[in-house]
Parts: sequence; structure tokens; C-alpha cells
Amino acid sequence: MHLSKISAFLTPALNAAAVISSQAPADDLSVLSNEVARANNQSLLWGPYKPNLYFGVRPRIPNSMFAGLMWAKVDDYATAQQNFRHTCEQNEGMAGYGWDEYDIRKGGRQTIHDAGNSLDLTIDFVKVPGGQHGGSWAARVKGVPRDDASLDQPTTVMFYTALEGLGSLGVATDSVDPHGFEGDVKLSGFTTDLGEFSIDVTSGPDSNEHPEHDHPTYEEKPLDRTLVSSMTLHPEQLWQTKVIMFTQMKKEVDEMVQKYGSENPPPPYQIFTIKNEPGDGNMHLVQKVFKGAFEFDILFSSGSAPQPMTSEILTEQISSASLDFADRFEKVHPPQSPFDTAEYSEFSKSMLSNLVGGIGYFHGSDIVDRSAAPEYDEENEGFWEEAAEARARVQPVLEGPKDLFTSVPSRPFFPRGFLWDEGFHLIPVVDWDTDLALEIVKSWLNLMDEDGWIAREQILGSEARSKVPPEFTVQYPHYANPPTLFIILEAFIDKLDAKKNASMQTYADIKVTDGLRSIFVEQPELGEAFIRSIYPLLKKHYSWYRSTQKGDIKSYDREAYSTREAYRWRGRSVQHILTSGLDDYPRAQPPHPGELHVDLISWMGMMTRALRRIAVTLGETEDAEVFRTIETAIERNIDDLHWDDDAQTFCDATIDEYEESVHVCHKGYISIFPFLTGMLGSDSPRLKAILDLIGDPEELWSDYGIRSLSKKDEFYGTAENYWRSPIWVNINYLVLKNLYDVAIVPGPHREQARDLYSNLRKNLVENVFREWKKTGFAWEQYNPETGTGQRTQHFTGWTSMVVKMMSMPDLPASEQKGHDEL
Repeated sequence: MHLSKISAFLTPALNAAAVISSQAPADDLSVLSNEVARANNQSLLWGPYKPNLYFGVRPRIPNSMFAGLMWAKVDDYATAQQNFRHTCEQNEGMAGYGWDEYDIRKGGRQTIHDAGNSLDLTIDFVKVPGGQHGGSWAARVKGVPRDDASLDQPTTVMFYTALEGLGSLGVATDSVDPHGFEGDVKLSGFTTDLGEFSIDVTSGPDSNEHPEHDHPTYEEKPLDRTLVSSMTLHPEQLWQTKVIMFTQMKKEVDEMVQKYGSENPPPPYQIFTIKNEPGDGNMHLVQKVFKGAFEFDILFSSGSAPQPMTSEILTEQISSASLDFADRFEKVHPPQSPFDTAEYSEFSKSMLSNLVGGIGYFHGSDIVDRSAAPEYDEENEGFWEEAAEARARVQPVLEGPKDLFTSVPSRPFFPRGFLWDEGFHLIPVVDWDTDLALEIVKSWLNLMDEDGWIAREQILGSEARSKVPPEFTVQYPHYANPPTLFIILEAFIDKLDAKKNASMQTYADIKVTDGLRSIFVEQPELGEAFIRSIYPLLKKHYSWYRSTQKGDIKSYDREAYSTREAYRWRGRSVQHILTSGLDDYPRAQPPHPGELHVDLISWMGMMTRALRRIAVTLGETEDAEVFRTIETAIERNIDDLHWDDDAQTFCDATIDEYEESVHVCHKGYISIFPFLTGMLGSDSPRLKAILDLIGDPEELWSDYGIRSLSKKDEFYGTAENYWRSPIWVNINYLVLKNLYDVAIVPGPHREQARDLYSNLRKNLVENVFREWKKTGFAWEQYNPETGTGQRTQHFTGWTSMVVKMMSMPDLPASEQKGHDEL
């Protein structure tokens, strides 16, 4: 497609974001790519990018402005302090919370069923493009007492906004009434990145009511007013907003006790208030106290936008965002039979929305051990003890600051980036918003150090570290993690190939209204330019895996097609390989430097295949040939090094007391990894045994999904029991996808794969749905005996892959659909 035509296609979208330059040469692909990147940045600038909070908004800019919300039921002195909600937590008496609808480019609706506070809270969040600084945004906050609450229940709500870096932020008022604000509250600010902006916190509709009482404190501080406390704090303190709020409240409590005595206190809804001291500062608390149901708006207006945000615009945008979301959902992820019902559609929308609503922007330093201690090579017997001693004596260092744009596995428990999780997170996202998925992939790749290493867990800044035990904060540059981002890159290549092979669209057919979601697919030249821009990083990352995680073939006289292609996870302890992602899954005992891990060589095969396909797309023929050679060697060595004829499965390998290479077979997820990563063709002689293992109720099959370890294994359900029986949705998706791939092509195992696919898809989705309905949450894993959701709640990371499963074809109805449907 000619570049001038691409430019014509992009112009409306770029003009809407006000970023296109009239001087940009239409035939310069690099300039055009830069303009697309700028438009994307504008579209994605603002969002609820503090997913560790129930509601926390910030831009994708370091050391900038952020805002959030806290609330509590205040009808009791003893419990009010514990009732304040701010950070997402697992044990706060929630009956479920999360996004019912959410599109990162437009906004959506979050509902919070706060049973502990007898309150249902609805937060509508919208974004309106316009101007030079990412547009404006707004939130409508509505609270309704739950059925078990008094209709007059008192609730206090605290909106806050803070500025971490340089700039100004203050309350826009000519005079300060010590009693508080009677109407709306306006704050004004400026930063270099955001320009001028304002925030209006409205008084809400006339239906809002406020508690009254006859204690003298009401005359001093009537609760039908809005209270504002402004202060200047060290930037490192600003994220600790709840502590800041309680510090302010304690001052007020102490003054009241001193003035009225402890025997004559005001009601709790009066005590738990801040002093009205508005002004300039880098932290502003805005408090409202309501009786019964309530509603108010938070309106952020960019100074460069064509018009300020208003409540009327917010009302229109709430309706528009909801309609647009429903329309797009039906086009991209419509549930297929037997899940094509209203209740499954609601479920799927919620899961997708919480996955995308869990995307955050993180900035800060991390802690890294750069000692390169020789013990970390793990080459000696007893290496795990040597490595532990080396870790104990090393002084890790702070590195950064760094930035990351990523989804999170769980807002309450894992509100940070995990490398191997993210590839799974992006599987539904790459269809929903391809350009967003690529933006996240690029953000991860930009964390790569000069050797090609990316830390498997991203704990950036003190706020992120507050959720992690100190012993787990240090990152080690010899630790790997499954390279799942390459799944997304391969999916993107699928989309580019499909676009190139499709009949050419006329420009009238292209929907400019689809905006920036699929520009890199709709215009393959731009997609290839993106891939080319990250290709050097991908090769460096690949080389790092091959050099740091290599296994030993020659020292133990192992017979294999290739003497090079064998792999071993570093970071091994006696009971765990955390780096593999499969933590406590049974491995060789005791550990040995001669181990070879079948899951890792399978991941390396997938990674090599993806890079080979990328090289072909880019016309890098020499690289493609090199990758093809390695891919073949890995395929052969998976069989030569890891297939066990007696067990009829794939196994890890280790060295026994006679210095001989032997297999260590624990049937489960490890055993089927060559199948999971697409390294077994539909005509593989090993495929039948793998399908039999998957489908055997005495081994891996259960009524709720595929178990992580065989029921027959001696370690089934033992010790920590993390990956020793429970059902994990991410691995089950890989099983399902590869069953589908076998089921749609001619071959001897087509019917078996088709039956397994149909039954597994039904079992998995129905169980996750059932538990969601029962508990209000998606869960980290599911019990193989009962189907019960367990461990981490609100695990809307890879458990959200049920969205993809529901939209996969129901084979009896559409068995001829092709791979691109997935």
C-alpha cells in the first residue's frame, strides 16, 4: 500500500489527537511511525493506572499528578478507622468489585460491592480527547446503601489529588470560609508535561443529603459543606495517602477531645473529618460526608482542550462509552455456543474489562544483585547451597528509575508486572486492541539491560515494594522466566499475514473510527516497521536465554541430534524453580547441574519459531535460516533428550549416582509442554500418548479442567500444593488452543482432539463462571476435586483468558474455522 494512502487513512485519527505535523513528508515511513506513536501516547495518556487502588488515576508520565478515592461507613467509633477503603485488599469484606465495562481508550464503569461498609459504589470513568496534553477525563461517583443498611447510613468520601514532581497545584479560591465549601471545589495546576489543568469536584445533585446533629462541633464544621485540606509533603510520602488522611484526622480528634472532653464526643461521622485548610501544596484532600445515597462528579479539564469538562459532557460520554464497548465486544469477543447467552456475555465483558482495567503505569527504582557471583552459574553439585550463601553476602543495589506499562495478575495481591504472566494477559488484549498490546510489549522490552536480561518481577518504587516481603524484592540477572511475550509477537505475525493474504480493502471500507486499535495491522507497512524497531532487542533477549540457561549435553555423553540445544533453569532450590513459573512442581531430587528441563527447551522452541517467522516477515533471510536450523535441532532434541518410552511421556533429565543421564518423570503440565508450545505436529508419533494423558481421569483430566500433576504421582496434592494438583487457567488455555489446532486439520488424532477440546472448553468455562457467580471473584487457581476457586481472589490476570475460550469456535457447529480465529 502506498505511503501517501496510509497517510490519508491516518490523518483523521491523528488530527483528532492534534499531533500530526503539516510538514511531515507523506512518503517517510519513519516519520509516519513517529506520528502514530505520538497519537497512541495521547490516546493512552490517562487512565486508572494505579491498579493497586480501588480507584486511582494517573498519566503515563513519571513524577506527575495523580488522584484517588477513599471512603468509609462512619456510624461507629470503634470500626470506622478499619472501614476506610483505599488500596485493594483481599480481606475487607468485599462481595466483589471491578470493572463491568472498560475500554482503555474511552473509559467504563466499575462497581464495588462493599459489604463491610454496607455500600454499593459505582464509579463511571470517561476520557475525552482534545488538545495537546492527552485530553480531559472525568469520574462520576455514586453510592447506595446495601439492602442490609439503614437508608440514612452516614458515609464519608475522600477524593485526593497530589503532584509528585515540579509544577503547581492548588485550590482556586479568592477567600477561605473556615466552615468549608458550599458548592463545587475547583483546583488548578500546571506541569510542563500536562500544561495547565483544573479539577472540579462538584457538590452533586440536590438529592444528596448530609447528616446533622446538635453537638456544638456541627456549628464549627457543618457537614453539608465540602472540606479541603492542602499540604506540602516530601514526594516519597505522597502515595501513603491513607496515613496522611489519618494524621490529619487525629489532629482534629485531639482538638475535639481537648475542647469537649472524652465524655462528650461528637458523632463518629463528625469526628472522622479533616480541617478545612485549602490552599497551595502538593497534596489536597477533599472530603464529603453524606447521609444515605449520594452522587458527585470529579472533572479534570486539560487547559489545551477545546472546552472544559462538564457534568453534562460526562453524562453523554458515560452513555457513549457503554454503547461503544458493547458494540466492539460483540465484534471482537462474542461468546460462542454454548456460551452465547446473556449471563455468559456479562461474565465475559467483566473478565475482559478487569483484565484491561488492571493495566497500570509504574515508575521507580528496583533492587538488583549485580555481583555476578561465580556461584550463580550453578555448575557444582550442591550449587543451590552455594548460591544461597552468595545471595546472603551480596549487597544488592537500587537501579533506575524505570518505567513499565503493563497489566497485573491481581489488583489486591500482585499489583505489579510479572514477565511470564504478561504474555498470557495479552492474548485476549491483542485481539481487542492490537496497538495497545504492542505498546505493552514494547514497554517490557525497554526494560532490557545491555546483556538482554529482563527481570521476571517488576517491583518499581517504594509503593510497589510495600506489597512485597523484603526477601523477594531482589532481582537476579541470571534468572529467566518463560518468554511468553513471544506468543503475542507470533499472534501479531499471524494478523499481518492474514491481512496481506486478504483481498485488498478499498479505503472507503477502512473504519477510521476504529482509531488506533489496529493501525499496525490495517497498515502492514507500519506493523513491519514496528517489528523492525524491536527486532534487535528480541535477538539480544533470545541470545541471553541461550547463553545463560544452556544445559549440558557433552559432559554426560548424552545422545542427541544436536550437541547444543539443551536447557536448564537457573535459580533452582531443592523444592522450587520459581524462575520456571511452576514453582513447586516436582523435579529431580536432589538437584543436579546436569539437569535438563523439558518445559524450558519447549519454550525455547516456541521462541525460536517466533523469531524465525519475524525474520521472514522482515526479509532477514540469513537470520531466518539460522533460526530454522535451531528450531529443527530443538524439535529433534526434545525427542532425543526428553521422551521416555516406558512412561510414554516427556520428562526432565538428570544425572544419577552412576553419572548416567536418566529421566525424571512426573506426569503433569511438564510432560505436555512440547504440545503446549506447538512443538508437536498433528502427525507426531508422540501425540497419541499426550492426548491420552490429557484425557485420562486417573491422570490429568478432571470435571473442572486439566490438573497440574497426575493423580497417580506420589507428590500429588502434597506440601505447598501450588503446582501439584490445582487447575491453572493459563496452561489450560494452551491445552485448549493446541487441541483445536489438531482438531481442525486432517490427521489420525483429529476426532480425539476434537472431543477433548469440546469437553475441556465446556468444563473450564462453566466452572470459572460458577465460582465467579458464587463468590464475586475470579481466582488464581481451581481445586481439581471440587472446582472451588482458591488462593488469590480477584485474579483477573490470566484467569481472564476464559474470555478467549468463550469466543473460540464450538467445533461441532463450525469445525472448518481457521487458526486466525484464535
